[in-house]
Amino acid sequence: MCGICGAIAVKDNLDVPEGAVERMIGALSHRGPDEYGAWRDERVLLGHARLSIIDLGSGQQPLGSADGRVWVTFNGEIFNYVELREDLRARGHVFRTASDTEVIVAAYREWGADCVERFNGQFAFVLLDRDTGRVMMARDRFGIRPLYYHRHGDVLLFASEVKALAGWPGCRIAVDPAALGEVFTMWVNVPPHTPFKDVLQLPPGHVAVLEPGDDAPSIRRYWHPTFLPAVEDHRHVAVDERDRLAHEVREALADAAEIRLRADVPVGAYLSGGLDSSATAALVRERTGDRLKTFSVGFTDAAYDESVWQRLMADHLGTDHESIRVGDAEIAGAFARVVWHAESPLLRTAPAPLFALSGLVREQDFKVVLTGEGADEVFGGYNILREAKVRAFWARDPESVSRPRLLTRLYPYLKQSPPEFLKRFYGAGLSGAGVDPFFSHRPRWTNTAGIMTFLAADVAEAAAAAATAAEERALAALPADFAGWGPVARAQYVEMTLFMAGYLLSSQGDRMLMGHTVEGRFPFLDHNVAELAGRIPASVKLASLEEKALLKRAVADLLPVEVTRRPKQPYRAPDSSSFFTGYGAELVAEAMSSEALLEAGLFSPDRVAALLRKWQAGKLTGVRDNMAFIGVLSTQLLARQFGPEQERRTHDAALPADAVVWRGNT
Repeated sequence: MCGICGAIAVKDNLDVPEGAVERMIGALSHRGPDEYGAWRDERVLLGHARLSIIDLGSGQQPLGSADGRVWVTFNGEIFNYVELREDLRARGHVFRTASDTEVIVAAYREWGADCVERFNGQFAFVLLDRDTGRVMMARDRFGIRPLYYHRHGDVLLFASEVKALAGWPGCRIAVDPAALGEVFTMWVNVPPHTPFKDVLQLPPGHVAVLEPGDDAPSIRRYWHPTFLPAVEDHRHVAVDERDRLAHEVREALADAAEIRLRADVPVGAYLSGGLDSSATAALVRERTGDRLKTFSVGFTDAAYDESVWQRLMADHLGTDHESIRVGDAEIAGAFARVVWHAESPLLRTAPAPLFALSGLVREQDFKVVLTGEGADEVFGGYNILREAKVRAFWARDPESVSRPRLLTRLYPYLKQSPPEFLKRFYGAGLSGAGVDPFFSHRPRWTNTAGIMTFLAADVAEAAAAAATAAEERALAALPADFAGWGPVARAQYVEMTLFMAGYLLSSQGDRMLMGHTVEGRFPFLDHNVAELAGRIPASVKLASLEEKALLKRAVADLLPVEVTRRPKQPYRAPDSSSFFTGYGAELVAEAMSSEALLEAGLFSPDRVAALLRKWQAGKLTGVRDNMAFIGVLSTQLLARQFGPEQERRTHDAALPADAVVWRGNT
């Protein structure tokens, strides 16, 4: 995995200011500290910070074709590059390296911009065709790898992370107050928007093409998750067919895990103690027979700790296991750095322990790990998906007393909850079943939007309008057949394309891994696996409301029964309680003081002061108050990092001029 950056002249020739290359690449050095490269012609600049994983000796970037026609800077992996290279060789292409990067160049020459549809991988790249002057930008199907761009005068800047854009002299990046409305409702910004003014992201599963003379790139979607029509999604599936589907899932997952072992460096795996990472590690062990290096994070607070399950799985598989335990001091101590890497307001501290975990991986000299991310979205593991099924059933008889009680199968503690609570929270938007495309997520979004009461009055108005506009963008991006899917499939699509892409794979995924120069690989997000799962009825994936029922069936013989039968424990971390003492208390006092709040101009000092008093009294126990606390703190930190601290941070990250190797003819 790497970091990419560069600039494209939209008009006339490109004038590259002194120090721009060193500043932009330097801001990405944590993503790829092994080599730094650049290439340019009269119109385009390509920069690269390399993390060497495949073809260590000759895979340097930016990389060009032998005749100099096509140049690319690439972040990610094309896992099926071996098969593609053989196909392309048979078509007459000659290769000078053993890298997957060169396969991108040849694939583009063979198939043009449609080459992305042949890639099995996680990628973001920018490619220049010098014969036509076309610049192509592409991002993988699920958005595992990031790609941002920003129009600065007559120059289009791009980078793997927003902080690199600020390396272009004269380019100032600032938090967009209105964008907080999206995060404080949906947890994420809906593409192409970001938390920053005039900074856009290429949406997952999209390519963008900028032809000479174009004022802006032309963007098209080449892939999105698909599911069965509702009538097929609900059908009864006999036992023998379930066994056949389980076998297909097992083989597809094993193939996806095996192909993600391709590397010229050792590959480890995360082991959370849950079904998903355990299944991944077990499939690797079954296919290869190799002893795997595994890593896990535990908590000093027993309410969040899964160490006993992690140890059980490590012993069961015979892995060489390393673990780290984190508590309040570690979470609070890393939080400012976590926000800097996440480049987004956060509503919980969950990324911080994962940042510590990737640090452990790097300390053990590993650059690559497999994780179980994506299994819940693809195979129906989240309660929000099961809620969608129950609430859609409830909506057919809204006055029913018994139907909402099915929710207690998802949350056993709700048996003690008063019926009016169930009616109020889970019944919110019930009339939208079959009408509201975001029916599944409406209660959560409505609850989260309460955070906006802490915004300053002028910001709150703009944020509310932005949240509405974001929902309209999400609505416009829905595929034509979305309305014909069942409630679980619709919920899966929204979860995959918004929350997973914008938060789990970014703030908790790529950013926390690459913050310590570690590449994560996700077998469950192999598009072949996701497409197979999309063709399987929800009645099988969520049989009798059992989460990931088919996945459990597929891997049951590989795992201890204690793991397959244990209730799902969502990954969580202590939130506001992590900042009560020591450095955490100091960080809160500084970032959330009245002076700091007035300087940033984003929040109401009086409202935040009341929140702080509640926190200091130990009464900040509700989910929404905790989200508000972390949301205010993280946003204040982000505004400072991309405000008063921005110039210093950019300067301090700059590389010396002799650290960058210029490729080809300059």
